[in-house]
Amino acid sequence: MYAVIRSGGKQYRVVPGQRVRLEKLGGKVGAKVNFDVVAVRTDEGLLTGDAAARVKISGKIVEQGRGRKTLVLKYKKTNQYKILRGHRQGYTAVEVSPFRVS
Repeated sequence: MYAVIRSGGKQYRVVPGQRVRLEKLGGKVGAKVNFDVVAVRTDEGLLTGDAAARVKISGKIVEQGRGRKTLVLKYKKTNQYKILRGHRQGYTAVEVSPFRVS
């Protein structure tokens, strides 16, 4: 059984007990987070639309952190133009709680 959730404008496929890295969410470590459900796959079949929206999926924030540094280089060969910038994207690690489809 798995579900597709929406968070931060992106969709993630999750299973109960899985630890997922999402875009940065507000909240402290240990706080509970609820997700919008797009679809749920069970042994009986696929639930979408209103049937999937009735399923409640939540998780617990396990970690707030920043990812690895990504380097961006802008370069033009003739004008002595070179700019190097770094970026670290913030993330939130969430452990998905077990969910039931009724």
